[in-house]
Amino acid sequence: MTSESDAGDADDLARHAQKMARKKAARDRIMATKHGDQGLIIVHTGAGKGKSSSGFGMILRCIAHGMPCAVVQFIKGGRDTGERRLIEEHFPDLCQFHTMGEGFTWETQDKARDIAAARRGWDKAKALIRDPDIRFVLLDEINIALRYDYLDLDEVLTFLREEKPPMTHVCLTGRNAREALIEAADLVTEMTLVKHPFRSGVKAQPGVEF
Repeated sequence: MTSESDAGDADDLARHAQKMARKKAARDRIMATKHGDQGLIIVHTGAGKGKSSSGFGMILRCIAHGMPCAVVQFIKGGRDTGERRLIEEHFPDLCQFHTMGEGFTWETQDKARDIAAARRGWDKAKALIRDPDIRFVLLDEINIALRYDYLDLDEVLTFLREEKPPMTHVCLTGRNAREALIEAADLVTEMTLVKHPFRSGVKAQPGVEF
């Protein structure tokens, strides 16, 4: 004999199944309108933490798929980081890692030196992006170089628009992304700062921030 509770549970399950069936049908209709693969221009910006970390997450996905990729670090100097150590020690055959910066601007205190380092980084980035064998290029902290006009924004946008191979993904990270870059990108994520331990006197922690 079926209790009222069992009948109610059965009704709930049936309603849930119908709801999920409608969602799947709607999702299938949306997916039917999407076209094939495409190389994306991706921007990670905002005051919150996680911009570079998210970019490196994509690098690890590429490695897992056997997709050749590369990292060019702007601004940041040669400090040992977990990402760099992991990639250089275990995946040098799949991912090139180039640290082109010499430290943050308040560390170098030399604008001409910063501009020269940014130009070297951009020259390396262009060569990597042009390489048809490389599928994903992470331009870490390039937004900082663009913000301070160490690199010409129009030049970067023109290159990405006219010379980036159709199937190559490029991810540009760093806070204060320029509006024209945001407009040109296919995917933009803004990291929002809610709370940060540095404000409570806690310095950067290995495994969390580097």
